[in-house]
Amino acid sequence: MAEQSPEYGMVVDRNLALELVRVTEAAALAASRWMGRGDKNSADGAAVDAMRRAFDTVAITGTVVIGEGEMDEAPMLYIGEKIGLYAKTGEGPEVDIAVDPLEGTTLTAKGGPNAMAVVALAPKGGFLHAPDVYMEKIAVGRGLPDGVVHIDASPAENLKNLAAAKKCAISDLVVCMLDRDRHQPVIAACREAGARIMLISDGDVSGVVAVSQPETGVDLYLGSGGAPEGVLAAAALRCIGGQMYGKLLFEDDSQVERARTMGITDANRIYSLEEMAKGEVMFAATGVTTGPMLRGVRRFAHSAITHSIVMRSKSGTVRYIEGHHNFALKPTAFVA
Repeated sequence: MAEQSPEYGMVVDRNLALELVRVTEAAALAASRWMGRGDKNSADGAAVDAMRRAFDTVAITGTVVIGEGEMDEAPMLYIGEKIGLYAKTGEGPEVDIAVDPLEGTTLTAKGGPNAMAVVALAPKGGFLHAPDVYMEKIAVGRGLPDGVVHIDASPAENLKNLAAAKKCAISDLVVCMLDRDRHQPVIAACREAGARIMLISDGDVSGVVAVSQPETGVDLYLGSGGAPEGVLAAAALRCIGGQMYGKLLFEDDSQVERARTMGITDANRIYSLEEMAKGEVMFAATGVTTGPMLRGVRRFAHSAITHSIVMRSKSGTVRYIEGHHNFALKPTAFVA
């Protein structure tokens, strides 16, 4: 069934959602062969290669706007690359693609939890073209008053407002953030206010998404992480519901200039969820290693089982898919 996006004038086929799952499954299956082997670069390379080949079967004309780097830095899935079955002819629907073939390369290499293969799709022009810099992020789940938290407010003020909105004590709130030295002042401020902290070693896409999954127990996401991961997280929240704000963090003038070439004219702008991911958004992820969001790949002698999530902003539908893969029948390109 095709749907017209009035803002962007482009047709989105809802069947693409299942195609995206096939793409993340391919990347997860490839990366899983490197789980626990201590080689994060090979794990990432396998995921990138498998995802690139899987995209060649999807009936789109896609442009990578969040990818593995610049054209001279990454052999595949670089920013600006055209992908999809119709990449050379331009016949298919034009879409923007955001990818993280292996979120959690170090986690995979060490056999740690919560590594995933992630993809998001939006109409052309739908994603913020975020440079590879840090982004300050704050996110909460669905069902809360607009603006209940603000990226420029103090942790204490945000926690006070969030507790009031949820009709609970601050001590009932759990704040998730990356375990980084740069976050020590924020951690101290949250604890002083009375909140509890959940520190994660990597994987801030799943950390942000956790605010809209009640079973995780996470109420607020705070802190800085990669801007590309911020856009992917925004795509997921557009589908599952929630609020998120992001602010790009630049280390020097060269990063500001690079952002300007990507269309970012205000270096201090605070981006809302809808500004980071516009239009009809699709999001898919497949677990590589088991975490609170997804189970990891389970490999057997001649088969494997994958666990994926796929979401669409238009319908708000969230589907979990368990895939059983027979390596005797499945093309080797997707199980390398």
